[in-house]
Amino acid sequence: MRGKIVSINISDGGVPKLPVNGSAQVTHGGVAGDRQRNLKVHGGPDRAVCLYSVERITALQGEGGSIIPGAIGENITISGINWDTMTPGMRLEIGKSAGGMVNVLLEITSYTAPCRHVADYLPGRKLARILQDKNPGWSRVYARVLQAGPIEVGDTIEIIQ
Repeated sequence: MRGKIVSINISDGGVPKLPVNGSAQVTHGGVAGDRQRNLKVHGGPDRAVCLYSVERITALQGEGGSIIPGAIGENITISGINWDTMTPGMRLEIGKSAGGMVNVLLEITSYTAPCRHVADYLPGRKLARILQDKNPGWSRVYARVLQAGPIEVGDTIEIIQ
């Protein structure tokens, strides 16, 4: 299954994360220039990158949420992938160099529990709307970086496992 990057988002801590101008470097610590406010629950090697679906964002907007890409803390907003398939253990290849080599390889490690800081962006301020236990397939996901490199808006994302 293939999708693409529609937005790359960073912040100096907290939400919303704002879009970068087209490209960014992904390191083993996360997206360059991004910082998390609470390192007890965000960041670190197993939570280096947060991903979410633009299709889920559009659906939440339709339910009355003011959510936009990056508003609830995802670093990479993706289109074209069935979000129900994004489960821990899944590996994603992002982008290809001119020589056909994959730029970035991520492995999904966990679902991302929402914190109170994202409530303003959700329909009815209901955090459970994006909580995996309550609404399977609606959570953001965390990933570890297996191969660091550059990414840019429009890059393809391919599920390989």
